[in-house]
Amino acid sequence: MTNLGSAVLDPLLALPSAPRITYYDDATGERIELSTVTLANWAAKTGNLLRDELGVGAGSRVAVLLPAHWQTLGVMLGIWFVGAEVVLGADDCDVACCTVDRLDEADAAVAPTGEVVAFSLDAFGRPVDDLPFAITDYATSVRAHGDQIVPERQPGPALDGRSVDEVLSAATASATARGLSAASRALSSSRWDTAEAVVDRVLAVLVSGGSLVQVAHPDAESQTRRRDAEKVTVELD
Repeated sequence: MTNLGSAVLDPLLALPSAPRITYYDDATGERIELSTVTLANWAAKTGNLLRDELGVGAGSRVAVLLPAHWQTLGVMLGIWFVGAEVVLGADDCDVACCTVDRLDEADAAVAPTGEVVAFSLDAFGRPVDDLPFAITDYATSVRAHGDQIVPERQPGPALDGRSVDEVLSAATASATARGLSAASRALSSSRWDTAEAVVDRVLAVLVSGGSLVQVAHPDAESQTRRRDAEKVTVELD
């Protein structure tokens, strides 16, 4: 059995420079594009952070309390690289990854001995200011970790109790139903806060070999121009 991170990324690495996620925030003007290899490197660094500093591995449960964002995609793939489970909206987790405004939710999501990792989501790697004691700052900590990883070969559940095979099957079925392919350039501004959303709006695009254009705070006029500029072939919303 392979882990979900490897199952998704390994086929895509045949085209290492191809774009995999292009992220826009129309409220700030931010645009970030990650190639296959850059996304894989972020996932590996995240997996190494989780495994080496926080003891995450097969059977661990990691709450993801983050918006639809390029860093969130790297985090989920990193969790899967080490064989752990992405948990959306549940408690009794070993680790919680959150933005600073969701620290209370993160505290509630982890077990008494659990760990919390806070994200600024800053494009230039700015850390979170004035973090409480014992909370890990992602932007600071992830820098120390390598961009290659030894993937877990015996993973636990992958996504809200679903196995790797179940998630891959669901993503493949979703891609087929939507007509997604390696030529697909998918535009979305939807949330990733349920297992179904992650499967349909993220993994379906990647397992088909396509790429995702994810937009936060979409502006209608900008979206119209973006469809042409980014050569969008399908909209997921």
